Amino acid sequence: MTLALNLARKAEGQTNPNPVVGAVLVKSGEIIAKGYHKKAGLPHAEIIALRKAGSKARGADLYVNLEPCCHHGRTPPCTEAIIAAGIKRVVLGIRDPNRLVSGRGIRFLRRQGVEVVTGVLKRDCEKINESFIKYITTGRPWVILKSAFSLDGKIATRTGDSKWITGSKARAYAHRLRSKVDAVLVGAETVRVDDPQLTVRPKKKGMHNPARIIVAGKNTISISAKIFNNAHKERVIYASSASLSSTQKKKLQGIGVEVLLVKHKKEQVDLPSLMEKLGEMEITSIMIEGGSEISGNALKEKLIDKVICFLAPKIIGGKNAPGPVGGQGIAKLKDFIQVKDMSVEKLGNDLVIEGNIY
Repeated sequence: MTLALNLARKAEGQTNPNPVVGAVLVKSGEIIAKGYHKKAGLPHAEIIALRKAGSKARGADLYVNLEPCCHHGRTPPCTEAIIAAGIKRVVLGIRDPNRLVSGRGIRFLRRQGVEVVTGVLKRDCEKINESFIKYITTGRPWVILKSAFSLDGKIATRTGDSKWITGSKARAYAHRLRSKVDAVLVGAETVRVDDPQLTVRPKKKGMHNPARIIVAGKNTISISAKIFNNAHKERVIYASSASLSSTQKKKLQGIGVEVLLVKHKKEQVDLPSLMEKLGEMEITSIMIEGGSEISGNALKEKLIDKVICFLAPKIIGGKNAPGPVGGQGIAKLKDFIQVKDMSVEKLGNDLVIEGNIY
């Protein structure tokens, strides 16, 4: 199962809106074939492994991190192929939360005389597909809040200088994170102040640039901003309120930007409504890389599922230097937001702290 998970990780960020899945065929104590799902519409992990094994698959055990599908989607059901190949036993990590499957694949296999073992490395199998589980059960994307700040909790100096708070190893890790999500999201102010590209650098084999989402509200951004580079080739979404002028809308669409009009709340884009729309667009995972205000709003609206914080051993100081979370914040300490399942890792001189919320 560990090998199946490692295979699945090879396609992180590339299977949208499908889960990442790895499969391993074992016979007489030896691995005879393996495979992983590479992209929606392409064969599932089980099918790839079965094709590689051919007639050797008869009587073998299949290890897979997610319950095999039993319905016709973009590809035929894996359960039928498993039966046809003569698999003796299926060992899986978790049930597929998709209501079209959700235990039906397990029951079908058992009715056909296949032994099915469930719950192997269950927590690891849930974690690797946490974005898919959230998306398929709620219709909303899995949302990560990423921040980098100094030891005294500052994301920039009082003048707005923020490059670079963290070191090269932490920044390289942040770029790998970008490659694993469907989209990165920032506010208009971040685009105006930092003029980020929000691409993956360096772009190594298996890495991809995520879609770029700008939450603009009533404000506008110059179309010369770096975030719009190659918008005609790589997806850029401009989320604004209905007050966006037709002239600005045409300019954006003219350079390949998707304009998404979202209902507003107090002259700002309503973030819950935006998440609903992005889910409808099959965007299953988002990393917020914006400033303190959009981070504070997302936390207030309870949209954040995971936090990834980069902590640099530097002190910036200054009461006017911004922190990572804006807005009013809580009034009573008892109302704090709890971070669960926290992990800490050292990257060069910096620490990366990760944990889930809600």
